[in-house]
Amino acid sequence: MSQSLYNEQNGQDPERLFTMSVLTEDKSGLLNHITIIFSRRKINISSLNVSTTEVAGVSRFTIVVHSTREQAEKVVKQIRKLVDVLGAFLYEEDQVHYQEIALYKVPTKIFMGGNKIEKLVRDNGARILVIEEDYIVLEKTGHKDETSDLFKKLEPYGVLEFVRSGRVAISMSKRKTETFIKELEEIKTNLLLQ
Repeated sequence: MSQSLYNEQNGQDPERLFTMSVLTEDKSGLLNHITIIFSRRKINISSLNVSTTEVAGVSRFTIVVHSTREQAEKVVKQIRKLVDVLGAFLYEEDQVHYQEIALYKVPTKIFMGGNKIEKLVRDNGARILVIEEDYIVLEKTGHKDETSDLFKKLEPYGVLEFVRSGRVAISMSKRKTETFIKELEEIKTNLLLQ
């Protein structure tokens, strides 16, 4: 029996995957401040992605961790206290839409032996990104288990390189980032006036 299942059956908070979405001002050095919070609590980050948002000057950190809800909530509360953080949100797996991208470099010669590899690529929803004399780069977008599955299927043919991005996620909530930022600015302005 896994420790997670044992904990759940005994009323303990089981470890599972959580996605944290952190909206920040676009400032340098913030990544270090955020990752220190995880290090202090000895929580490993499974994946991390930082990108721009639809609001100019605002970045979004998408952080995936494997922890208990209690640990994850504490981390989010600590992140919210950072000066340049505008908001931090915690999501369960069923509360976000997410994808990852994987790239596979395989020898060109494996495509010379017939349609078997081309069918494998097509059946797994991958596409050819680059064709060079010695290698071909394939691209697959999907969840981690899907990109890992394609890697296992390609492995017998000789994968020269494999890389997978961090998770990119959007919450299922109807909240708009721009609206949230405006509400936050109004609250801060009202607090200053009081």
